[in-house]
Amino acid sequence: MEIGSKFTTELNVTAELTAEKIGSGDMPVLATPSMIAMMENAAMKCVSDDLEDGQTTVGIMMNASHVKASPVGSKVYATAELVAIDGRKLSFKIVAYQGTDVIGEATHDRFIVVREKFLAKVQQ
Repeated sequence: MEIGSKFTTELNVTAELTAEKIGSGDMPVLATPSMIAMMENAAMKCVSDDLEDGQTTVGIMMNASHVKASPVGSKVYATAELVAIDGRKLSFKIVAYQGTDVIGEATHDRFIVVREKFLAKVQQ
């Protein structure tokens, strides 16, 4: 796992991903929660190949802006860059685009966890 590692996730905006459908608004454009999920996915995948067997990451903080609407039918993508490692805490800078236009930016922290231990605690 190295500072500067990057991963890009792409998404086609469908009616199911709109603010109108999700309920975060009443417009037929990419919902902010859908954009944030795409951003988290890029961060998760940025480091997933570097984790030990049985490990995964969980999101613990997201500070995001959504500055441009994306209509149904558009293609959007998010690129996550690992910017800091502090023990099990990983910090990312993420930028989302539609074409070359920035539609959102975020800082995001994830923690490395052991999947089985994490799920066992959730069940208690």
